Parts: sequence; C-alpha cells; structure tokens
Amino acid sequence: MAPGEQAVVFQCEGETLVGVLHPVAAPAARGVLIVVGGPQYRAGSHRQFVLLARALAAWGVPAFRFDYRGMGDSGGVARNFEDVGPDIRAAIDCFAENAPGLRGVVVWGLCDAASAALFYAGGDPRVTGLVLLNPWVHTEQGAARTYLRHYYLARLFDKAFWRKLAAGAFDWRKAIADLRALARKAGTTGTPADAGTSAAAPPGTPVPDLRERMEAGLRRFRGRVLLVLSGDDLTAQEFKDLVATSRGWRRLIAADRVARRDLPRANHTFSRREWRDEVARFTGEWLKSW
Repeated sequence: MAPGEQAVVFQCEGETLVGVLHPVAAPAARGVLIVVGGPQYRAGSHRQFVLLARALAAWGVPAFRFDYRGMGDSGGVARNFEDVGPDIRAAIDCFAENAPGLRGVVVWGLCDAASAALFYAGGDPRVTGLVLLNPWVHTEQGAARTYLRHYYLARLFDKAFWRKLAAGAFDWRKAIADLRALARKAGTTGTPADAGTSAAAPPGTPVPDLRERMEAGLRRFRGRVLLVLSGDDLTAQEFKDLVATSRGWRRLIAADRVARRDLPRANHTFSRREWRDEVARFTGEWLKSW
C-alpha cells in the first residue's frame, strides 16, 4: 500500500471483511465506495480500483475499496451480485467510521457491481451518487441479439476474417450452426432466462427480470448518476440496445440528474492506461460538478 493508506477489517453478518481506506488530509463530506464486480477482488482488473482510489484521494476525495464475503481476503461463502446488499451496507458503515466528516457516499461499480449498486442505493439515504460503468443487464435473448447485431456484422468488415476464409481455415459449418442457435435464442419469447420465483409469492409466480429490477432501482434512487460506457464491449452494447428499445430506460437516462460519458474504443475493463485515466478523470470532474 502507498503511504497513508489504511487496511481495515469490519464485520458483516458474523463474517470478517477486509478493505483499504484511501484517506485525505482534510475532512471531506463526500467519499467514493468502490464496489467490485465478480468474481474479482478489491484491486480490480489491471489494478484499476487501486489507481482510481489513489487518484481520487489526490483530488481530495476519500475512497474505500473492499472484498465481499467469500472473495479476496474476506471470510464467508462467496455470493453473487444480487446478494451483496449487506456487504455494501457494512462497507459504508466502516467507511463512515474511518473518514472524518463523511456525510454522503458515491457508489462506483463496473459491470455486475453497477447492478448491485442499483439494487442497493435507493434504500440507503447516505448514498448520494452512483457511477455505473458498463452495467450488466444480461439475458440470453438480449445477449444473442447483441451478438448477432454487433459481433457478426463487424466480422463482415474484418480483413482477418476474409483472409481466414480465403485460406480455408474457417469452419463455416460450425459458424452456421452457431448462427442458427443464436437466432433461436434471439427470437425466444416468454419468461426471460434470468427471471426467478419469489419466496413471498405463490409457487411459480415470476419475479421481474434483471433489467426490470435494475430499472426499478434507478427509478427509486433520487441522487446523481454518472454512466460510463465502452464502445468495444458487448456488455455495454447490450445495455445500449436495452435503452434504445425501452421507453422507461430512455426516460431515466435522459433525466438531468444522469450524466453520460462514452469511450468509443475502450473494452469492458478499460485495460489500457489511457482508458483508465479517462475513467478517473470522468469520475473526478463529475464529482466536482455538484
């Protein structure tokens, strides 16, 4: 860890969690909690979360990153992004205890961590802002449509594809079979694959799918939102396709409280330094704007 950074341990439902606090010299009213997408731990892909937290602290914004139960150095059984609300609450409690003057928290999440943030934020008044990067809105149908529309269409303009085809190294029979399978998934109707059943409802009663629950979460949350989307990422593209076809999502994204930034060439995890730096800059500038 860099000088001044503090490793902390805290409790969540009887398990010990580990986090790292990036403090600032003077008390700050607002800090950033970095929520990790899974399966991953608090450093982030390409150490993005470490570098982001240090950049924020250098700008006078305290930051806190941590491991969920069952991940990294934290104890307990691993769980998915839909079950980490208690972990986020415990991390905010710990952050508030260790950062003098902290009154509001911005939750920052990439991929399914953005989904987890949307599920959580509306129920905790301490959360005043969200930074959502390439939100995970996956369904089998949505992913198949995105793959057909964007991946296969892009391949038609890929010189490497045509060289492979000309050299006889392309398995066209498998490609046709894959396309047919995707077309079947893309045309599926009825209950989405990620819909479940509610324990509180009669057996067999469907619950809203992931996209509907995320939309409800964004509608319930009344704070500021920064949306960051990569251009070279099918997860981000699936989210864009959802927004384009959903009146409810379009209205929410168009609200004055929502800011959007796009990185046309960036991949899902912003793996290049220039992309990570841009994400940090977007975050810092947005925090200073309100």
